[in-house]
Amino acid sequence: MGEIRIVGTAHVSAKSVDEVRESIEEFSPDLVAVELDRGRYASLKRQMADPTVTEVLEAKNFSQLLVQWILAYLQRRVGLDVGVEPGAEMKAAVEEAEQRNISVGLIDRDIRITLHRFWRSLSILEKLRMVYALVVSVATIDEEEIDVEELKKQDMISMALEEFRRFSPNGARALIDERDAYLAHQLHQLSGSHGRILAVIGAGHVKGVNSYLAAPETIPPVETLTAEVKSRPWGLIFGAAVTCLFIFLLITLAFSGVGLDVLINALVYWVLIHGLLTAVFTLAARGHPLSALTGFAVSWLTALNPLIAAGWFAALVEAKIRKPAPSDFRRIFETESFGEMMSVPLFRVVLVAALANLGSTIGTIAYFAFIFPVLGIDPGVLFTEGLANMWAAIQGLFS
Repeated sequence: MGEIRIVGTAHVSAKSVDEVRESIEEFSPDLVAVELDRGRYASLKRQMADPTVTEVLEAKNFSQLLVQWILAYLQRRVGLDVGVEPGAEMKAAVEEAEQRNISVGLIDRDIRITLHRFWRSLSILEKLRMVYALVVSVATIDEEEIDVEELKKQDMISMALEEFRRFSPNGARALIDERDAYLAHQLHQLSGSHGRILAVIGAGHVKGVNSYLAAPETIPPVETLTAEVKSRPWGLIFGAAVTCLFIFLLITLAFSGVGLDVLINALVYWVLIHGLLTAVFTLAARGHPLSALTGFAVSWLTALNPLIAAGWFAALVEAKIRKPAPSDFRRIFETESFGEMMSVPLFRVVLVAALANLGSTIGTIAYFAFIFPVLGIDPGVLFTEGLANMWAAIQGLFS
């Protein structure tokens, strides 16, 4: 097996760029292995075509896409503060290897798999924490002074990783532990055909990768690190439960004898609460008024169908009006402020979709939380009388 030397870097560190170049010169490796996948490598080389707007809308993974973009933005903001482009050390490693005619190995897991496994592995509480943390980070990043070189120290890395595990144990497993194993697997495989390998990876992965390389038999099968994450379809379960609960409410109202006006009011409030909250959240995303109106019009219906969402329709209208261009992908990853990012039509479309869906979901929760006080009905009496009258009606049909 070949010799492997690991250089732990920070992705926005000028010092890391120098360390990478110096390590390649001093170690003279046969292969420079970088923490990149094919997609990010092609992006680094400006060789990857951006997906079309249609593909983004058809994928409907708006929340996951927003998280990816905002995380990239936060990393870029740190890079701007220290004067280093994110990923500069990886770019330097590739350029230095090419100048010396040294082979380059791409050893990271496909970013799409990582993000998918990350998002699917999070519990509902972890997702809420993640969204809150991202909002706070975007709001405060300009006020914070970050010492990147201090963060590279092993004790600081350990503290940061431990904090992340407390914050999101499932997220840490997908973003850190699984990738430690994947990186180690790739390096172990490459060491069988290369004498000297210099691995350039994030400092947070060094300890885990070294641990696996010291005992290769502990590296899990690569198939388990790339397979589809099977999680319970909570969205479908929640949607089906809402549909059943709403139908049950209408039936009990109809049989309880409270009057037709109460039944009509229950329907009107369902439409208004969902529609207004969806429209308000669409406008909060700086969506077009017609997008908000579309969300208002369809939200009451999509809330009853777990297979469709109000945000999809609002986003389609927003895309027709704002007309995102393929170049918007580049613009999103080149913005230097959140306000600038908000001015990119594609980002606005995705944000409209995500917030409109959030507004509709909050509308459902608010409806069932407040509908009985609003209608002036005791739910215990309603369900008792409604079920009793319904049972009597059923018995009358078969008597």
